[in-house]
Amino acid sequence: MSRPATLPTHLITRALKTSLGEYDKLFVYGTDYPTPDGTCIRDYIHVEDLAGAHTVALDYLMETGESGVMNCGYGHGFSVREVVEAAHKVSGVSFNVEEINRRAGDPPALIADSTQLRSRTGWSPR
Repeated sequence: MSRPATLPTHLITRALKTSLGEYDKLFVYGTDYPTPDGTCIRDYIHVEDLAGAHTVALDYLMETGESGVMNCGYGHGFSVREVVEAAHKVSGVSFNVEEINRRAGDPPALIADSTQLRSRTGWSPR
């Protein structure tokens, strides 16, 4: 099967909207990755933690005049299947999930190393 062309791919949003009935099903793109459950692993970050990281990075720039590239994340990830299971649990709805082919270019895992951000700014996710 191929990827549907017009559906949003932000997993958490899509899963929760599917649980609310806004979509008929949730697509899982690939189940044959070299990960424990075969689905991609990502370091999902809460928007408030991301905003906080930007705030401390801006403070750092203003105080030191130093700029740089610093990753932001928790340093651990969750698989697509783990996110789907969590959405089923918190919503109480066992929504439809369809496993389809991988998307081209998706790496098995993306996990941030926020060591620089933490050490330079003191940032810590809440």
